[in-house]
Amino acid sequence: MRLIYQDGVTHNAASVDPMRGVRLRIVGIGEAVPVLDGDRRPYINFDNAASTPVLRKVLDTVNDFMRWYSSVHRGSGFKSKLSSHAYESARGIVCDFVGGNQHEHVVIFGKNTTEAINKLAHRMPLRRDDVVLLSLLEHHSNDLPWRARCQVHHIGTDTHGCLDEKDYDLLLEQYKGRVKLVALTGASNITGHVPDVHRLARKAHQAGAQILVDCAQLAPHRRIDIGKLSDQRHLDYVAISAHKLYAPFGSGALVGRRDTFEQGEPEYRGGGTIDLVTRDTVDWAQAPDRDEAGTPNVVGAVAMAVAMKELKAIGMDAIARQEADLTAYALRKLRGIRRLRLYGPPDTGAAEDRLGVIPFNVEGMSHYQVAAILSAEWAIGVRNGCFCAHPYAMHLLDLGEEAIRGMRSDIGKRDYRAVPGMVRASFGMYNTRDEVDVLAEALSQIAQGRYQGRYEQEPGSGQFRPIGWEPRFADYFEL
Repeated sequence: MRLIYQDGVTHNAASVDPMRGVRLRIVGIGEAVPVLDGDRRPYINFDNAASTPVLRKVLDTVNDFMRWYSSVHRGSGFKSKLSSHAYESARGIVCDFVGGNQHEHVVIFGKNTTEAINKLAHRMPLRRDDVVLLSLLEHHSNDLPWRARCQVHHIGTDTHGCLDEKDYDLLLEQYKGRVKLVALTGASNITGHVPDVHRLARKAHQAGAQILVDCAQLAPHRRIDIGKLSDQRHLDYVAISAHKLYAPFGSGALVGRRDTFEQGEPEYRGGGTIDLVTRDTVDWAQAPDRDEAGTPNVVGAVAMAVAMKELKAIGMDAIARQEADLTAYALRKLRGIRRLRLYGPPDTGAAEDRLGVIPFNVEGMSHYQVAAILSAEWAIGVRNGCFCAHPYAMHLLDLGEEAIRGMRSDIGKRDYRAVPGMVRASFGMYNTRDEVDVLAEALSQIAQGRYQGRYEQEPGSGQFRPIGWEPRFADYFEL
């Protein structure tokens, strides 16, 4: 058995923990931030479901690449050719990361998952009476684009927020012949629930529909396999965002069936999308150029590709095990806190059915205030609200029609103080049990009413701020 050396210690190759040293790969770990008592504490980032920090390898590669950056595809100079090579290499790496092949699939770069799904909604040949099935779990980005194109019907969930597959089966049968697409999240950004998308894909294909999986949340945490078109369990389209993949440089991708994008007209028209334009005619370029109008974000594509290579080198299965263990640990710790209500699947964080995304509320307290105290007094970054998935959040919160009408009325008056929501802690591959212990201690203190500051709420945002304290951002960074 080959021996390798790590941290000055000899290890059996089969026994080395692939997650060892992951925190050292992340930029900004351990940065001290100001807190209410005048001290500074190491920042704990539990807002990874919104955006992850950057991998050091990604940042170093971007900085190195900038010496060679130039326009792509049509320049004749060395730097232009090198940049074009890097850009197209990134396309291949992205395709490989999701298990695709460039004979059947095309990788279209864009800003993020939201843009990718809007692009697909434009490009799919849908009529107003066609049906797209969505789950109730969806982020608005995988809901609103479809409402603008055709009829949308939502697949229900159970009381824990898990997709109701029996309801899915009923909807496929009810709208048989009219369902053109099933659009599902690969993992919920509120509860971390992971539906079995390949089983759902097989049922969609048997019903004559295609399937899109929004992998924005899934991609940093689990292996993705788009599959061959000959396999009934394949995914027709997947959408990803680099800012959730440790590469926040403004890039994302839609990976999907090449045959869909070899026909039809692009949503954005201009430079790079055509072969020939006359006064009277337009000959569109081949895929993917047809759908990448204007000068692309070459740097973002390179960053995303490097992040994917890093994640594969660490090992997606190892990341899944690490995060499942951390999630199970966190759930055990948080369940022991009085007045803390958890939402979502009732399990202990098994890798196959949930990610490290935990929503909660402290009974009798505004979610705005809990998030504010965690930040101001404990240097813990979380997110609160309804997380751009209002129908799902309303279901989890068990809001009735009267409560929803009240929300609409308050929001119409630009008064957000009483708008319901939750607090969300979400883990990345670098988070630790020690950080979870700090979160648990903080929430235990908050639930007992033991916090230092006095807080006031702003009607226009709903946010709480400590009275008489405001951090000086210019001491840390300023343009």
